Amino acid sequence: MKVVSTNIGEPVTIRWQGLERVTGIFKNPVPEGIYLGSEGVTGDTIGNPKVHGGAMKAAYLFSADQYPYWKTHYPSLDWEFGMFGENLTISGLDENELFMGSIYTLGEARVRITTPREPCFKLGLRFKDQGIIDSFVKYGHPGSYVEVLQPGFIREGDSMELEELPERKISIAAFFKMWYATKKDHTLIREVLHLPWISEQKQKELQRWLS
Repeated sequence: MKVVSTNIGEPVTIRWQGLERVTGIFKNPVPEGIYLGSEGVTGDTIGNPKVHGGAMKAAYLFSADQYPYWKTHYPSLDWEFGMFGENLTISGLDENELFMGSIYTLGEARVRITTPREPCFKLGLRFKDQGIIDSFVKYGHPGSYVEVLQPGFIREGDSMELEELPERKISIAAFFKMWYATKKDHTLIREVLHLPWISEQKQKELQRWLS
């Protein structure tokens, strides 16, 4: 896998349901690369720290391979990498083969795959269509957040190379499918609950589905 683009979002004020909010989803490529720290990307905007950023969501990765699909559905948009709010656009990234807990070298950094992205209304604002949220869920290629084990610079052209697989292989795609399924896979939920990189908030949500 290769880094195709490094992206950062400047703060943008939006209006949603009568309230003004700040978002960093409007990301643009930065040719000089990005510095990935333990709590996030230096210079990037985190509009809502309760659900974005932090140790387990330090950066968001999205596959460059999915861009052609979405371009056919939204041909009138001005397309560039970073459209999905990702910090890193990666070629060859496949969520079916990307396992939660896997460790990768990524440029100068080392990262652990944590959880998939859950789309919200801000993605709809970016695409000028709130219908993309349901389409994004059904398509099943959400990209992934990462935890930073070793900070470092990442630049276009850098490799993303597998260093270590987890003992239990739960793919990002499988977790994403379960998360939005009407009928929950309780066996999978119990396995995920034991993973140390699952946030406390997400553990509470998973526990609720078992009760």
